[in-house]
Amino acid sequence: MGSFCNSKLRSPSLISSANTSEKDRDCIGSGGAMALDGRPNTKIVHGEAGYVLEDVPHLTDYIPDLPTYPNPLQDNPAYSVVKQYFVNLDDTVAQKIVVHKSSPRGTHFRRAGPRQKVYFESDEVHACIVTCGGLCPGLNTVIREIVCGLAHMYGVTKILGIQVIIVTTIFYTGICRMDTRDFMLHNTIPLSPKSVNDIHKRGGTILGSSRGGHDTSKIVDSIQDRGINQVYIIGGDGTQKGASVIFEEIQRRGLKVAVAGIPKTIDNDIAVIDKSFGFDTAVEEAQRAINRAHVESESVENGIGMVKLMGRYSGFIAMYATLASRDVDCCLIPESPFYLEGKGGLFEYIEKRLKENGHMVIVVAEGAGQELLAEILRSMNHQDASGNKLLLDVGLWLSQKIKDHFTGKGRISINLKYIGAIPANASDNVYCTLLAHSAIHGAMAGYTGFTVGPVNGRHAYIPFHRVTETQNKVVITDRMWARLLSSTNQPSFLSPEDIELAKKEDEPTNQLLDPNNQEDSHEKSTEDNNNSLSNCSTSC
Repeated sequence: MGSFCNSKLRSPSLISSANTSEKDRDCIGSGGAMALDGRPNTKIVHGEAGYVLEDVPHLTDYIPDLPTYPNPLQDNPAYSVVKQYFVNLDDTVAQKIVVHKSSPRGTHFRRAGPRQKVYFESDEVHACIVTCGGLCPGLNTVIREIVCGLAHMYGVTKILGIQVIIVTTIFYTGICRMDTRDFMLHNTIPLSPKSVNDIHKRGGTILGSSRGGHDTSKIVDSIQDRGINQVYIIGGDGTQKGASVIFEEIQRRGLKVAVAGIPKTIDNDIAVIDKSFGFDTAVEEAQRAINRAHVESESVENGIGMVKLMGRYSGFIAMYATLASRDVDCCLIPESPFYLEGKGGLFEYIEKRLKENGHMVIVVAEGAGQELLAEILRSMNHQDASGNKLLLDVGLWLSQKIKDHFTGKGRISINLKYIGAIPANASDNVYCTLLAHSAIHGAMAGYTGFTVGPVNGRHAYIPFHRVTETQNKVVITDRMWARLLSSTNQPSFLSPEDIELAKKEDEPTNQLLDPNNQEDSHEKSTEDNNNSLSNCSTSC
């Protein structure tokens, strides 16, 4: 990371110190708990040549003089062949890797991995794991690898799973109809490597999962009463927001409790990280549904196979499944509006493809076309327990519209594919292992209030707010979407005015953390994200 002992580091604009080496702590001042941009617990380090580290909280930020212990990994026979046991304290991961020669170094995150010193002794650790939100391939793998990683790498024996009782009461996302302390007492299960040995072969989660609100104070009371000092929370952006609030309450009480988030969303819509676990499995399963729809549509004259895939706000599953399949004639996603009638509309394109090929396959993400259903939605305005707007079934609506328009001209076969309660594939299983181990290493090293994930192929510790402030979406002015349009030969459904507007919306903004930096700092274009997908299994 280089030397930071310069006058710039001593400027009054510095916000809090990073838990870096002693040298860095001497060079970097300590600030308040609130950042200049209003984000709580923001830790920012400025270095030479436009270097910015967005660091994560550490237990020593609010509990000084904590003792440290040698990392037991150095005596682990399985790791005896490793060339370098521990991650260098100064190692960071760049968020942006495509730069110009004159560009500032830009934003970095702390690299994940084991540290030489840990802040918990093995017999002191009392960990708990909870899963929240919707189902996703790989949930059981993450649970398994947290348990096995804690036990095999750090010798931890006290690990609890927080069982979710759907709707009535849950630890984190529940309605809390009974007292949370009573819930914690009666709805936890001890976890061991033996008890979780085969769970990765099953779909869903052995702990159960649900959506809803939570009582932060009661949850932290339960954590404190049970003597839990490491909390692993697996869930999407809403869950990570809740985990952040729990961390802040723990920090306010001055408890030695590490809170680690593992991001989960099958839609791949979590910002900053390269991809979310379960995504590869979802694309693979989606391809199978597309193959079936293609076979069925070929079997009849003017057959139309329609496959509806998951993707409430982001169309990554639909886009990647379409590109991988090569059998799709039209892909509709939430980020790209379309219209049905008139020149260049969907009906005109369907008629053209049926004349050319005699059949076609349409892939539609569940959140696509919702603006066309706006009137019906306004009359409903319903939400699920997490506050997400309930979407109307665009697949059934669109199939009916097509049938009405092409009455007597063909037949539509509908394939509705939702992917959640299935085991993860090989790629996701490996990825889940790396996520779990990275979270464990971070918690043992005293880091807290963070989520973990790969950034440009290297696993990093990311502040909660960075993965919750925005959503990762397909950029329809990017080359990956252009590749899809080229593959399907579908129209973009966009007018020149729409294209210009989309380009303006996707224009990069200036670096938030360095007002003097006018670099192209578009945080996460789909192109950068796509280039990183193949590197996600890189070891931390």
